[in-house]
Amino acid sequence: QVQLVESGGGLVQSGGSLRLSCAASGRIVTSYNMGWFRQAPGKEREFVAAIYWGGHTSYSDAVKDRFTISRDNAANTVALQMNNLKPEDTAVYYCAAGQGLPVSNHRLYVYWGQGTQVTVSS
Repeated sequence: QVQLVESGGGLVQSGGSLRLSCAASGRIVTSYNMGWFRQAPGKEREFVAAIYWGGHTSYSDAVKDRFTISRDNAANTVALQMNNLKPEDTAVYYCAAGQGLPVSNHRLYVYWGQGTQVTVSS
């Protein structure tokens, strides 16, 4: 059974950085598209970034040039480096694994982590 466990969330001031990590059970990070999504209170789940099974990456316009997604094949982990954080980045961040396209569609992901809270203060 596939399990995804996120870590690294927390409270940070505007302009600061955080690094989220997603540890996967089983060798899935190179077999699935791995995505990060976020959900703020009262809002729909939003695509943040994804790394295709082949290694290409994709970002939402809201985080492009600030966030970087990466993958460690040996460790079976996916990371999200978040720089220059803004208050509007505050949300619960989820790691997910899926095989459908487009990678921005959360409904195409079949495995999800429990989420980690990121709070950015102004």
